[in-house]
Amino acid sequence: MNRGLIIFLLLITGLRLFLGSQMEVLPDEAYYYQWSQRLDWAYYSKGPGVATAIRAGTALFGPSELGVRFLSPWLALGSSLLIFGMARRLYGESVATWAVLMMNLTPIFNVGGLVMTIDALSIFFWAAALWSVWMALERSPRFSGFWPLAGALIGLGFLAKYTNAIELLSVALVMGLTPKLRREFARPGFWVMLGVFALAMIPPLVWNATHDWITVEHLRARGGLNSKFGFHPEELLVFIGIHFGVYSPLIFAGMLGGLWWGWREAKTDFRARYLLLFALPLLVMYCALSIKQAGEANWTSPAFVSLGILTVAFWHGLAKRNVAARRFAVTALALGLTLSLLLVNTDVARRLGIPWSYEADPGARLRGWQTVAIAVDDLRHKIEKETGKPLFLIANKYQTASSLSFYLPEKRVDSPGHPPVYYPESQAIENQYSLWGRYDEMVEPAELARLMLPKVTDPVQREALIAALKGLEAFKPGDPKGTEARRGLIRALLAINPALPLDEYASEELNVSLFHGRDALFISDLSRRPPRAITAGFEKVELIAQWEETRRGMPLRLIRVFACHNYRSLPL
Repeated sequence: MNRGLIIFLLLITGLRLFLGSQMEVLPDEAYYYQWSQRLDWAYYSKGPGVATAIRAGTALFGPSELGVRFLSPWLALGSSLLIFGMARRLYGESVATWAVLMMNLTPIFNVGGLVMTIDALSIFFWAAALWSVWMALERSPRFSGFWPLAGALIGLGFLAKYTNAIELLSVALVMGLTPKLRREFARPGFWVMLGVFALAMIPPLVWNATHDWITVEHLRARGGLNSKFGFHPEELLVFIGIHFGVYSPLIFAGMLGGLWWGWREAKTDFRARYLLLFALPLLVMYCALSIKQAGEANWTSPAFVSLGILTVAFWHGLAKRNVAARRFAVTALALGLTLSLLLVNTDVARRLGIPWSYEADPGARLRGWQTVAIAVDDLRHKIEKETGKPLFLIANKYQTASSLSFYLPEKRVDSPGHPPVYYPESQAIENQYSLWGRYDEMVEPAELARLMLPKVTDPVQREALIAALKGLEAFKPGDPKGTEARRGLIRALLAINPALPLDEYASEELNVSLFHGRDALFISDLSRRPPRAITAGFEKVELIAQWEETRRGMPLRLIRVFACHNYRSLPL
């Protein structure tokens, strides 16, 4: 690797670290941060990879923008080095250098190197496995440690993004479509790789087995597989069009040329076949799904690791022979750089007089959430001071709840395992908030007493509650002799909060909500009225504040805050 490329990579990594520390976290990043505070074997929609990465970064730099994003620029650097090593091994140093430059001038790769989402991890482990499998096949028919390494790398990618498992299909296709490699199916290497990968499946399988396989249902819905098939070719065109935007129009056009060239070369050139087969399965799968409903451009991003190398190999050879091709390549890289800089700070366009509304600006998600959280926190304290009653917070969607939770000056948690801001109650499991502590969950009186105890400030009430709880704990559940002790505990709870829906003569099966009778604030970034879960779950709901966040004199986000009085739970 030449010195100029090393300097370029170090500079861009440093720049990404700096810029990442200066920009507010995305709602999705804030959501994953909430995951990282509650480490688990898996989560509603993904494995534990992104949560673990954020937990590591925040352990070093605290709950800050830098802490959340610290690993992302380093993963982008690692991906660049892996792409360089792979491209140099296949096509030489010049192609490798230009491949790294092209990837780092592609807008979607630059964004992925700034923010901490699943894609930074997915691309890194995809590139590492691409290299490891090649090294293993080079040593065929001898067994090498690159086989189990490839299994581990695909497995780690799978724990970040489940579609990384498609690399296993790519490996099988490479071996099956290359006559001299078909014997690998009878050798231990491929099967050892599968065995090591299988270990990575254990955490999400165990977690899903205890959570009604909710991730499977989510992925079916995300891919549109839970409804009948519909043929909508215009959706496929939208999907492809999105790629022209996020990869830069000329770079993506160049990639399509590389895909066409790779298809032709793959018949006789193993290098092209190898790279093509690590891109096609993912591309074909998502294009097929997009015939029904357009997907997101980042879903296919791992495929562009090998496709990027193919693209540069094609245009590098063509540019040597054709001046027009050379000019096209230079123009494509220049446009990619321009769009990358624009995506990092879209306000540049507004400074130039372009009236780009924030509603149409994907970068708007990075703006204004800290201001909103401070305003909500101030409003909550003002109302609590006036009424003397503590308020809990609910947001209209998980992104809003997560952003507020990250930036609230006072991250108040009502009970262990509960988030600082709740998601509206629902019978369905809709996201990770449905699986954490909820304001609509029901507890037994004894558990309610334990949860309330730390918040009881009156010493007489506190001592009475402790004595009543100890009195009940002396009896086993269901023991008829404990009936009077149970009534005593209920009397102690009612003395603290007479609004609790408790009756000392109720049956043993009675459960009660910790939040019954309490007031809340519902925060929405939408102009519509609150959902039924809010209007039916509280006795009274009223709009008490509304403001428009602005930036550079343009509307950024509408915020509406509703006072929700006397929670009574949602009628079934």
